[in-house]
Amino acid sequence: MLAMFVGFNASAQTMPDVKLENQEGKTISTLDVVDGTPMIISFWSTTCKPCIMELNAINDSLYEWLDVANFKVVAVSVDDSRTISRARAMTQGQGWDDFECLYDKNQDFKRAMNVSLTPHTFIVDGEGNIVYSHSGYTPGSEQELFDKIMELQ
Repeated sequence: MLAMFVGFNASAQTMPDVKLENQEGKTISTLDVVDGTPMIISFWSTTCKPCIMELNAINDSLYEWLDVANFKVVAVSVDDSRTISRARAMTQGQGWDDFECLYDKNQDFKRAMNVSLTPHTFIVDGEGNIVYSHSGYTPGSEQELFDKIMELQ
């Protein structure tokens, strides 16, 4: 299995204002998740095994990380309207109860954030500034995400 991991430090980019659906099916703005709390935003799809591996790895460490850092995880499904119900079921089935799950069925947020491949993960500070980004997943790379979150504490 070939894994790709590309990281860069973003500068002066802010979260765009895009309408998405939340887990309850309500339309919200992406800026609604910006509340002063740093966050990990992960773009994923139901057919992307590395995406699911990364989100499960984050979920496995989440309680330990939350003991020492204040942040949240936003999982953004890029599944389209045909597979959105599968994505909603998967977020529940995987036990991602502590994630804020959003659904980008028209892929507007994906385009606005210049995401071409999943998984693509961002670290966003509490004011909505994108401070880090990487695409791809290799086991253990979730620790780098946590390290970046710690820099924002």
